[in-house]
Amino acid sequence: MSEIDYTNILRDIKPSQEEALQVKNLSNKLVELIDQTASELNVTAKAFLVGSISKGTWLSGNADIDILIKFPLKTPQTVLKEYGLKIGHKTIEKMDGSAEERYASHPYVTGYIQGYYVDFVPCYDIKSYEELKSAVDRTLLHTEYIKANLKPEQENEVVLLKKFMETVGTYGSEFKVGGFSGYLCELLILEYGNFHETIKNAAQNWNYGYSFDLMNYGTKGNFNDPLVAVDPVDPNRNVAAALTLQKMSEFVVAATNFMKDPSEAFFKSRDNVIELESIKKLFTERNTKTILITFKPPKIPADAVYPQIKKTEHSIVKLVESEGFQVFGSASWTDETSAAMILIEFEVWNLPSIKKHLGPKIWIREHQDRFLEKYPNNAWIEGDRWVVGVNREHREVTSLLSDLMTGKKSGHLKFGKHLKKKIIAQHSIIDVNEYISLQTDGSDVLTFLNHYLQQGENIFR
Repeated sequence: MSEIDYTNILRDIKPSQEEALQVKNLSNKLVELIDQTASELNVTAKAFLVGSISKGTWLSGNADIDILIKFPLKTPQTVLKEYGLKIGHKTIEKMDGSAEERYASHPYVTGYIQGYYVDFVPCYDIKSYEELKSAVDRTLLHTEYIKANLKPEQENEVVLLKKFMETVGTYGSEFKVGGFSGYLCELLILEYGNFHETIKNAAQNWNYGYSFDLMNYGTKGNFNDPLVAVDPVDPNRNVAAALTLQKMSEFVVAATNFMKDPSEAFFKSRDNVIELESIKKLFTERNTKTILITFKPPKIPADAVYPQIKKTEHSIVKLVESEGFQVFGSASWTDETSAAMILIEFEVWNLPSIKKHLGPKIWIREHQDRFLEKYPNNAWIEGDRWVVGVNREHREVTSLLSDLMTGKKSGHLKFGKHLKKKIIAQHSIIDVNEYISLQTDGSDVLTFLNHYLQQGENIFR
């Protein structure tokens, strides 16, 4: 196995001294302002910096600042929500930033200040998971655990692991990705000691249901997930619960490839030049038919948009296949605000005008009689079962999709609950090559289409 100069890689992916100082100074200033603002409002609350910045495990150029506003446990939830938002807004105002309210377990404020995104999230000041009132509260315990247990030299190991995962497309626990969270990366380094041992173990030892329990709680068996990482601060939680089998598998394969042939390329994103004509050519050469259903996403939090679009995608695939069409693959994409898209690629998209309809067995005489009353002239027997040829309602898949999307035949379609009205009111159904012909530049949609065509590109170097 060849040697890699990790020092050189870390020089590129870790924040420079200037960047680190700028972020830390801003974070400290915001913590100070939050405490000052809480005092001005006569509210008992205190700021606490969390996330990768507080633990020294963040990647250069990826400095989202997360600050919890801790309230005493006795604080009524209405007070926590009201003053958590007020403190966030007033702090952002003092820094001449822009603010936006968002929602997780409860409302919080995101600010854009001096070129950085900052989350101000109210929570309860808990000392144990047994005091937990919302998922946000647990973040306090996570930060304290990592700061107490991660050795200074292991911070670089976490950064290497995060960058490796980011490059191979498996980093990020949000539904959009379904990958590894930053906290899970930190726990993996605590479990294995360093980046190399983590990659080695993933490549050689991981399988479905692989588990580790840093605190030896003995609760691993309570979970049924692709990967189980018992939370050191909460024995009843699997830190890897959001990790999909897809992303776990991609990481294991990427780790295997890296162990076979270690390369600095695994820490560098590919600068793909996306050309309209080359994407169009690739779709054409497949000799399949790829349909895009485009629509505007509802105005709901991003983590709610993605599962609803995915649910709709899977339901469409299931329904069209039940009608006899054959799907090669599907995918979905959204920019979360103005555009969304479901892609379905068909191996079979045109069908004969007639289809075989199975009737009852001849021994079930009552059912047989009713069947023959309905189909008196063109039924026949195959083995001991009645069969009849009936006219197919939809010979072309676009006709079926049109009826599904306009609500004419949507009774069996499971839309995401906020999507149905949006899609029925306004959507388009378009062939992928026709869509590409209408584009003028390398947009995010084209990146999505290119990735669909080359889904394995990131895990090989």
